Amino acid sequence: MLASDTVGAPKVLSETVRPRAYRRLIGSLALRLVFLVAVFAAVPLFLYRSFEAADRDRQALLLRSVQDQGRLVAAGLQPIVSRFSGQMLPNLRDTLTQLAGEDQRIRLLFRPTGSSGIEGFYLIAAAPPIAKELLEAEQKDLIQTGILERIKDTCEENRPLALRYVNPAGQEEVLTSLTPVQAPSGCWIAIASQPAASVLGAALDRPYWQTPEVGVAAMVYALMVVAILSIFLGVWISLLHFTRLAQRIQRGESAGQSFAALNRVPELAVAAEAFDGMVERLANSAETIRQAAEENAHALKTPIAVIAQSLEPVRRAIAGADARARRALELIERSLEKLDILVQAARRIDEAVAETVAPPHRRIDLSRVVDDLAGECRAAATPKGIQVVTAIEPNIAVFAGEELLETVTENILDNALSFSPSGGIIRVTLRRTGRRAELTVDDDGPGIDAIYLPRIFERHFSHRPGSEPGATGSTQPHFGLGLWLVRRNIEALGGRVEASNRDPRGLRMRVVIPTA
Repeated sequence: MLASDTVGAPKVLSETVRPRAYRRLIGSLALRLVFLVAVFAAVPLFLYRSFEAADRDRQALLLRSVQDQGRLVAAGLQPIVSRFSGQMLPNLRDTLTQLAGEDQRIRLLFRPTGSSGIEGFYLIAAAPPIAKELLEAEQKDLIQTGILERIKDTCEENRPLALRYVNPAGQEEVLTSLTPVQAPSGCWIAIASQPAASVLGAALDRPYWQTPEVGVAAMVYALMVVAILSIFLGVWISLLHFTRLAQRIQRGESAGQSFAALNRVPELAVAAEAFDGMVERLANSAETIRQAAEENAHALKTPIAVIAQSLEPVRRAIAGADARARRALELIERSLEKLDILVQAARRIDEAVAETVAPPHRRIDLSRVVDDLAGECRAAATPKGIQVVTAIEPNIAVFAGEELLETVTENILDNALSFSPSGGIIRVTLRRTGRRAELTVDDDGPGIDAIYLPRIFERHFSHRPGSEPGATGSTQPHFGLGLWLVRRNIEALGGRVEASNRDPRGLRMRVVIPTA
């Protein structure tokens, strides 16, 4: 909060910061990336569950289809098994061959009346036919699958199956249906199967997530995710590199690095080159301003010094002159002194502008700088009967220029010293608050009128008690640059400065700067 915002500012500031923070949050690339990842994670789960439910319905339809096929087989066998005799075995085999489809296999088991349990079943016939040497093994394997358990006593309940089975010949099949037929001679059971390599067998036997369609869709989706995330991550990584380089440039640690060299996204190349050009122009502009300030000050101070030296013989020559001549000489001397101060002020303004354009950023021990300048202030205050009390937390470092920090601290202390009465106390406090350094200077002066408080950091504003704004309260001219320079320098460092009246009297200056 700046001094010009002190009166009635907190509410407006908070109302301004909240929408700005909200917009930054909504526009955050990181937040959008997190949202995109969440969508990428949620979409396949949603689609997988939806398609899995559809696959279950498809499986149910297929099972009902094979169950109906089992009923047709049972209906075709019913006339034969109801009057079966040993002589009818060839007819039974021919019927099974006719009932079996292109990929379908049928095995017919029989348990004579009077027998019980699953051990009483015998493999009577099969289509396609089974080699004689494999009949007994096939019968045992079918019994061991456990599919006969539920009908071993009742010989009822047609049921669909989806059971992988390896026959004694080493061929993989999927048992699809089991259909019992009750006849006077006993319990007949037709077991239908499909080769595992057939379309129906693969559809019934394979889990949904193993289907080719899911595999292809997952591969396409994965490629899409990788492509989109690589775009986002490429931009994000380049922006992070830009941010770190900008921070190093602020600290004076760039060591010749450029934004273009760090960029990995071709579309950001133009922006990276523009950043490099801007940094170079700012650095050149700041150096040019500093050189111009020094040259102009030197050029102006030379004639001022010549005029000042030339006034001495003039003063001796008119020592006995009338009052008007002495008054004129006095005005010339005062104007010359004011002109000298103006030249110094102009140089300070140019230097402040240069530091704002490209502020120096090195790791500076702020605790040491404040302690040294507080000591100098104490030496100047003691003869005036003013105490300087310090509470400085050690080892607080910031990224800045030492001259810049000295200008800030010295101007604030000089301002406090110039307004403090004899017997007053100047309190200098430096502490660390989170990731920021907080410098506070309190004095026992008269403070400042509330109507002028928002303006004290303005350029060329100076107010002394008993005078109008802009007037001087002492023989030393005041051009209202000290606190203006304080604000310009602090803002160049990414900090803020504010002023407030103390209760019951005095002024408080508070400076906040990011720590290193």
